[in-house]
Amino acid sequence: MNATMRRVVIGATAVSMALSIAACGKAGDDKSDSGSSSGSDNKSIGLLLPDSVTTRYEKFDRPLFEAKVKELCADCDVQYANAAADPAKQAQQMSSMVTKGVKVIVVSAQDSAAIKSSIQSAVDKGVKVVAYDRLAQGPVSAYVSFDNVKVGELQGQALLDALGSKATTKSKVVMINGDDADPNAGQFKEGAHKALDGKVDIAYEQSGLWKDTVAAQKMSAAITQLGAKNIAGVYSANDGMAGGIANTLKGAKISGIPLTGQDAELAGIQRIIAGTQSSTVYKAFKPEADAAAQLAVNLLEGKDIKSLATTELTSGSGDKVPSQLLTPVSVTKANINDTVVKDKLYTVAEICTAEYAAACKAAGLQ
Repeated sequence: MNATMRRVVIGATAVSMALSIAACGKAGDDKSDSGSSSGSDNKSIGLLLPDSVTTRYEKFDRPLFEAKVKELCADCDVQYANAAADPAKQAQQMSSMVTKGVKVIVVSAQDSAAIKSSIQSAVDKGVKVVAYDRLAQGPVSAYVSFDNVKVGELQGQALLDALGSKATTKSKVVMINGDDADPNAGQFKEGAHKALDGKVDIAYEQSGLWKDTVAAQKMSAAITQLGAKNIAGVYSANDGMAGGIANTLKGAKISGIPLTGQDAELAGIQRIIAGTQSSTVYKAFKPEADAAAQLAVNLLEGKDIKSLATTELTSGSGDKVPSQLLTPVSVTKANINDTVVKDKLYTVAEICTAEYAAACKAAGLQ
């Protein structure tokens, strides 16, 4: 073969190889786009939850949300991150998801104000943001939660009901609220005051920051300030803090007084059975997670959400947000069977372990 012929053959071979490589590269790009990286057909949905201390997030919200997204959109990919109660970490997680090309992010803000700039940055890059359980500040597309003022009213009324004839303007009540960085905490407090003001004496009120250890410390301070015999009841904004408060009450040998909670955590339900907590508020996790998944998929697919988010709320940043609000339920010993057991949140066997067997039998929980 002469030199001219060799150059022609080599040139043709190089062109053929280049075309093959280009074709392979395109196939790889298409495959990548259908997964969790960037691309116009990216079907990634992000889920950012605030902490792992509150039992519900890892045990219920995450798996329920992921399952519903897969049901609605088989080829959608859910990317998950937990802030571990660190607002700065959550901001980094949101930025990372935006960089990866996630198209819709569902976020339960650890700090509703601190997350505002991250949400704005995400929206500026074309990402849709759904506020989950807590109304974050900034230009979010939708919000799903429960009627949180109603939650507080249910807590307050449950405390009054448990006090019965002792609910007088002279009865001293301790009030341990949630973290002020969480807008829900303010709404719970608002609802509770609506129910309690003018009916009992809220003699001590502090934030427990959603932490059992902090709530325990605040309860100890309240006992020191008011006197163990002068406390008629305790409002705790959630079950996690109620656990710390219950331990403090036990240590101070205070028993038989009502203690509220929220989230229907297993430990809270067991305390209700045992008589060391009087009530909780059940916000069914599945309807909330399902609603968030539906909103996220609709936004991802460019579908309307007006039929889902039928009301409008104003966030702390003044943004008008289409919202879907669900109905909470008060739980006491009398209706555990008809609420958390009926909905298969927990089985009787999970609730009635050996430690609580006798109390369960006495309560008729079989």
